[in-house]
Amino acid sequence: MADPARAAKMADRIKVIIAKRLERGIKDPRMGFVTITDVRVTGDLQHASVFFTVYGTDEERADTAAALKSATGMLRSEVGKNITARLTPSLEFIADGIPENAALIDSLLQEARNRDLEVESLAKSASYAGDEDPYVKPRDFDDDEDDDDDDDDDDDVDSDAGESDDEDDDLDGDDDEDEDDDDEATFTSGPRP
Repeated sequence: MADPARAAKMADRIKVIIAKRLERGIKDPRMGFVTITDVRVTGDLQHASVFFTVYGTDEERADTAAALKSATGMLRSEVGKNITARLTPSLEFIADGIPENAALIDSLLQEARNRDLEVESLAKSASYAGDEDPYVKPRDFDDDEDDDDDDDDDDDVDSDAGESDDEDDDLDGDDDEDEDDDDEATFTSGPRP
């Protein structure tokens, strides 16, 4: 088993050799405009899969695939002359599905855009099912303090009417005792200290 780095280097070298040979031309009228997209070499360096694309129609792709299959021996000997390996790997030409995959991805992206636009138009005309903001808001303690200040002002007015502040304090104290009684009723764990 060869080093994966060595296999990758050999794959790159095979890709360059085959591309240069195809650029110089092969005497086959079926050969179309070919691009070598990738080469993968097995770990034992005995087999190379050459991926290619062809610019043109499906008929031109089929003709080019047949031309490459017939030229495999000549291309293998060209690779053998230009690499420094004990054995020349066998070549297999595989039509790469990049154009078809790209067209499929483009159609899926267009469908996603259309769905996004549809959802966006629905969102613009949508209204809330309940309150606009369904979350409970915390109390604003500043407002409560202002209310307490207003209550104190009312007490002052009452004291001016002839009632003393001590009586108001007693009333407030009575209320506190009632609240304490309520608190004791709700706690059942035992007496409070």
